[in-house]
Amino acid sequence: MDGTHEGAGSGWDRRSLIKLGALGAGAALIPGCRTTEGQEAERATRPSQGPAPATPFSSEPRDTVRIGFVGIGGMGSVHVRNLLDIEGVEMVALCDVRPEHAERAREWVIEAGQPEPTLYTRGETDYLRMCDEQELDLVYTATPWRWHVPVCVAAMETGSHAATEVPAAYTLDDCWKLVETAEAQNAHCVMMENVNYGRSEMMVFNMVRQGVFGEVLHGEGGYLHDLRGIKFSDSGEGLWRREHAKTRNGNLYPTHGLGPIANCMDINRGDRFEYVVSMSGPSRGLQAYAREHFPEGAPERSETFTLGDVNVSLIMTATGRTIYVSHDTNLPRPYSRIHMVQGTQGLFQGYPNRVYVEGRGEHDQWADAETYAAEFEHPLWVEMAGAGADRGHGSMDYLEDYRLIKCLREGLPTDMNVYDAASMSAVCALSEESVSNNSQPANFPDFTRGRWESWPKLDVVTA
Repeated sequence: MDGTHEGAGSGWDRRSLIKLGALGAGAALIPGCRTTEGQEAERATRPSQGPAPATPFSSEPRDTVRIGFVGIGGMGSVHVRNLLDIEGVEMVALCDVRPEHAERAREWVIEAGQPEPTLYTRGETDYLRMCDEQELDLVYTATPWRWHVPVCVAAMETGSHAATEVPAAYTLDDCWKLVETAEAQNAHCVMMENVNYGRSEMMVFNMVRQGVFGEVLHGEGGYLHDLRGIKFSDSGEGLWRREHAKTRNGNLYPTHGLGPIANCMDINRGDRFEYVVSMSGPSRGLQAYAREHFPEGAPERSETFTLGDVNVSLIMTATGRTIYVSHDTNLPRPYSRIHMVQGTQGLFQGYPNRVYVEGRGEHDQWADAETYAAEFEHPLWVEMAGAGADRGHGSMDYLEDYRLIKCLREGLPTDMNVYDAASMSAVCALSEESVSNNSQPANFPDFTRGRWESWPKLDVVTA
């Protein structure tokens, strides 16, 4: 889901960011480095700006959103093309460590009838120069994971809003850093979880809002995707993603499965994640793949991995609801995100999509989810059917970009905010902590500092 350059960890100021370039983003990458109880307690209560805002943050409306885009690889290219199709967007600057990526995107901008953008291609930290030189409303990053926080912090500290691919961060320190910087700078920091805008996910959210399933009590999601070929590729994510599997063991990519469930459970808007219990099985898949696909003597065959092939994590919420989240990317399998939402009157189960609602249809028999579409299709999908579908993921990428720009132009709170980005991304660090401690519970910080009890629920939005 990310771009094509890898490198620095995250510090508070730009000089620190550059100095930390070779160190990685936090202790999660250092084998055996664990958080002490005292440090964990400090992180759970660490806010430095006082309470979170009483109402969800919204910025001043603007007719045009001036964007600087960082990381124009696979997903970055999709987002740039989407944004150029959305009214009110001006693509001002393009940043990538590979000049050819920035130059390709420059042609798209010119073809769209916009002024030629400025390119920033001088190396891994050239986004800092971009943020300093350009007057931007939004900096959008689709880089590898360890760059997400440095780019977002640099953007917010120079007066821009920030948007990042998933996960937003993978250490608790960095989750707090995003929250604290967004609050200090009065800036949006949005994690672009495209699955929240999937057709079935939005239909289920609409059904939940209309009370079809009764009170929602349980959810299941995950990222179950055979990535062995991608991880061993000599381009794209193969340049960096496999490295995480060498030193980290937990749920490294939770937000695709978790995002839609969190929306249905009103996480940070009436409930919150309280603690997680996580466990990982053995690590076998990547080693076996290397033996099967690389010749004797190839360096890939001597690599060792820490990441368990299957991780399962159980989250308890503050109101007592349960969520199962799994991560399974190193073994042969068909793709799935599970996507199950269960309530007191029925449930939706994905892959394949089916519904059971007590009192509707045959007793104890699944109904094809399509039979519910005419009544419960989300209005955003009805109004924008097919938009951007030719670029992958069946329009969900386009819809997430459209909604972000609409909120910025109209001065609305964004569909997902920095507290959502931090809460869902925290699963990465907390699952690693739980796995390393014999599956002991790991507590979530309350990034909202109690505001989750009063912030309004998400609406069923329209175009």
